[in-house]
Amino acid sequence: MIDVTDLQNRPEEYQKAANVKGIDISVKEFLTLDELRRELTKRVDEMRAEKNAVSKKIPTMKDTEKNDAIADMKKLDGMLGKNEEQLRDTEHDWMNMLLRLPNIPHSDTPIGKDDRENVEVKQWPDPSTKLKVTPKGVKDHVQLGEDLDIIDIPRGVKIAGSRSYFLKGAAVQLELALLHYTLDHLIAKGFTAFAPPVLTHKDCLIGTGFFPGAEEQTYALKDDDLYLIGTSEVSVCSYHKDETLDISTLPKRYCGISNCFRREAGTYGKDTKGLYRVHQFQKVEQVILCEADEKKALELFEEIRTHAEDILQSLELPYRVVQVCTGDMGQGKVCMQDIETWMPSRNSYGETHSCSYLGDFQARRLNIKYTDGNGDRHFVHTINNTCIASPRILIPLIETYQNADGSITVPTVLRAYMGGRENIAVSGTL
Repeated sequence: MIDVTDLQNRPEEYQKAANVKGIDISVKEFLTLDELRRELTKRVDEMRAEKNAVSKKIPTMKDTEKNDAIADMKKLDGMLGKNEEQLRDTEHDWMNMLLRLPNIPHSDTPIGKDDRENVEVKQWPDPSTKLKVTPKGVKDHVQLGEDLDIIDIPRGVKIAGSRSYFLKGAAVQLELALLHYTLDHLIAKGFTAFAPPVLTHKDCLIGTGFFPGAEEQTYALKDDDLYLIGTSEVSVCSYHKDETLDISTLPKRYCGISNCFRREAGTYGKDTKGLYRVHQFQKVEQVILCEADEKKALELFEEIRTHAEDILQSLELPYRVVQVCTGDMGQGKVCMQDIETWMPSRNSYGETHSCSYLGDFQARRLNIKYTDGNGDRHFVHTINNTCIASPRILIPLIETYQNADGSITVPTVLRAYMGGRENIAVSGTL
């Protein structure tokens, strides 16, 4: 949610933000609605005050005066009811528009319509230096997984439909090793780990900016009025909902490890093969709450992106960082960068991480504040980033570490998490 006072002071900037983010909304129309809302609120308050004042006097009145006052009160009641109804309708429309108004992107954000206009800012290293087989000999992760009997997509589809899968045996160990290794890395950096609820109320999805907008991507349990999260950002960021923190406790460095669920509605025919775009996945997500200082927030943005890079570098997986353009970054984002990891069978990079700075956009919706040294209250700023997400990360890992004999070498940093195992062989032996 944006600051309405700031929008009133610079409406042109917010309209420009909506235009470059591809959000069809009129700031002028919202401001007109906001003016009507304020007028109706004032009118209703005045009528209620008049009604209360007359109600107190009526018991002291007599005969004609009393009857006239009661008749006037009935007319006032009717007018008040109509104005209250109009105010309710106006407030409903006002809130719907407010929840769709975008944050202003950082000045460094490239202007563009979609991910094709994202700008590469870093690459590590040359992908060809890490592949253990010749490019012509590359098998994709599905073939490798089937040959090794560690991935079974057909039976996953049989159980739960398209975009479902089974990980088996060594693939389960590999996934858990990745998650555990990443969690240990973040805890060593001072992060508090959470195993958060994967079910959430609607207000938390509104609070983190996923609603309105991502309803069709979200699994709903209508009988319970609950939703399955698509990222632990929803639960972890909402942890301090309706709380006021002390500046001495900031920044809050949190990481959530959880199952995540995404309907992938609207992606029919897109990335249908393998583990790239699935309905259920596991993720370690970083969330930081900090004071309302953009310079400090952007330093923390760099910090949590670097944590993800550290993991990829220690796994020796080639990747690149891209600055996400306005049309691809979403409503609440001020600044956003994606990390894309090299996937040999695709002969291209695929998105594996997303790092976002949202200013006070989420904090205003979730009502998370802090008191500064003077006792003044401010909304916190929030930053989040994926540190690892599986099974998508298994694609570059399995494909990059494949050997000519069909086996997969276990990355050195993960071996301690897999009982010292160095290799996943076709026979299933060490």
